[in-house]
Amino acid sequence: MSVSARSGYCKLFGKCVCSIEHLQQMELPGFAVAVWMFGCLYASVVGYPNGKVREACSSMVPCHSGSPQLSPEHTITVNGTEFKPGDNIEVHLSGPDFEGFFIQARDAEHLDRPAVGSFVLADRRRSQLLTCGRTKNSAVSHTSKAKKKDIKVYWIAPEAAPKHIQFLATVVKKYRIFWVKIPGPVVSQPDVLSPTPPLHATSEAVSTSQPVSYISKPFSASGCGITKFCIRNPTNCDPGSASCFFLSFQQEGSSVFIEMSGPSEGYLAFALSQDQWMGGDDAYLCVNVDHHVHVSTAHLKERSHPLLDSENALEDVSWRLADGLLQCSFRRGIRLPAYKGRFNLDTSYYIFLADGEASEGGLIYKHRRQPLVTNGLCNVTGLPQDIGGSRAPRLIKAHGALMFVAWITTVSIGVIVARFFKPVWSHSFLFGKELWFQVHRMLMLTTVMLTSISFVLPFVYRGGWSQQAGFHPYLGCAVMALSIFQPLMAGFRPSRHAPRRQLFNWFHWSTGTTARILAVVTMFLGMDLPALDLPDPWDTYAMIGFVAWHVGTDVLLEIHSYCLVRKVEVIEDDRVQILQSLTSAEAEGRLFKQIVLTIYVCGNLVFLVAFLIAINQGVCVKEETVAHT
Repeated sequence: MSVSARSGYCKLFGKCVCSIEHLQQMELPGFAVAVWMFGCLYASVVGYPNGKVREACSSMVPCHSGSPQLSPEHTITVNGTEFKPGDNIEVHLSGPDFEGFFIQARDAEHLDRPAVGSFVLADRRRSQLLTCGRTKNSAVSHTSKAKKKDIKVYWIAPEAAPKHIQFLATVVKKYRIFWVKIPGPVVSQPDVLSPTPPLHATSEAVSTSQPVSYISKPFSASGCGITKFCIRNPTNCDPGSASCFFLSFQQEGSSVFIEMSGPSEGYLAFALSQDQWMGGDDAYLCVNVDHHVHVSTAHLKERSHPLLDSENALEDVSWRLADGLLQCSFRRGIRLPAYKGRFNLDTSYYIFLADGEASEGGLIYKHRRQPLVTNGLCNVTGLPQDIGGSRAPRLIKAHGALMFVAWITTVSIGVIVARFFKPVWSHSFLFGKELWFQVHRMLMLTTVMLTSISFVLPFVYRGGWSQQAGFHPYLGCAVMALSIFQPLMAGFRPSRHAPRRQLFNWFHWSTGTTARILAVVTMFLGMDLPALDLPDPWDTYAMIGFVAWHVGTDVLLEIHSYCLVRKVEVIEDDRVQILQSLTSAEAEGRLFKQIVLTIYVCGNLVFLVAFLIAINQGVCVKEETVAHT
């Protein structure tokens, strides 16, 4: 590459790409170079330290991994409660040190609509204006990740402003610690009544005539499996503990008394479903609205927001908010023919239990993680049981487990064997072929088999393509294609001394390396999907540890091979003696390589077992056959 061309290339892609040449001069293995490249590029695109967050204009959710925090530490204040078109309102965001922020003003009665009005900056060094949609300067964000305690801006009311405006802010304390849509004050135009906050954007009129009482003490699990049907997660947890999700049904004559509890400051909800998919379900919500719990019935239509019922079929409603727990209880009839959408409770259903965030006005947001789902159909008025559930479907867990086995264990060991153990096992044979080749081929074919089985499982579970999984399925298809192409290409391998053997070797190496890099990226993306329900951020750190473990072993063996070659006295006009010297040098390092391989295999198994345990943790430990009366 010419100097001018290389200069233009560097300007286009930056120092990250251009330093590959230096890595190659260091003679690092190709996989190490590729992983370094991925890490460098990944770091350059993840997160928005410069505040250019137009992608978050609608949702106000930062493109970070993890879920938003529940209890905001920061507050929004304004210098007035009324405005007229053209007025300026001072907006002040303050709280503990934070790195990033994103502020908008929206119609208080329709918070899902686009931003309203425009802003003027008070400090251009720490804040900048963004254009969301067609409204210029309709949002404000940070200019850098420097620590800050407060931000002041001015909002200008537009001519056609809604009657009520509410200010919202997203605040990033650290990369994985952030709050989304922190509600601020509502300001209104003169002579307009204060808005009544809706319980949900798509809700209908909700009856508030039901008598409500306060629960004096936490729920108890006594009677679970004896007098009442209970669902608990973790299994056998105490509903008074800070980590226990609890749902119980106790039949009392022609009605059922229901208790629901969990660590949530927003809402808890459960639904009765005839399948394991959202849609056409009978739902019950307990929502924290300004430190009071509203209990209501709703109907779920596919993957959309619940439609709250205009008439409430619930009785004896009670609630409690204490110690980080949201608890509510109510009674409903086993059969409710007068209420449309209510299921009969003497029939078997899958039961969903979900939790999520809610604004101070009672607006509920989509749950950030997979709901807890029973492993089978349950009849809550049948034989009392004490069961658990799973936040990750079994087919998705099997998909993740098989991929971990294939791409953490079999393929990694197979690559190490092929790259460094040809001379070590050159005189050992298995079924007429060199031992290293047979081990390599067996491990690679096992990888292809496991990947193929795993590839099919999500399609079987989803019944088609998933629109909720981001880039993960696209990269998975690329990995699957390369996995199939690699052994097919190996079937046409030229003989060792054929002129095209070098070309084959290059294609074989590049295809395999690309497949492994894409597999690692795919696993990184897949681990954050709610359906797999892996503990965050442990899963990310563990995968980074595995990549470092593999690259470190690869580099160690590469350096060892290089040191052995340096011991050989190069005699340019006597190639036979060179080959003999190389063979002798490799023999000296045989024991070292075998020790490294043994340690490497043990380390891989440790990573694999850790991931398999994490995948299995959400599976219900105690399963019982559903009985019917």
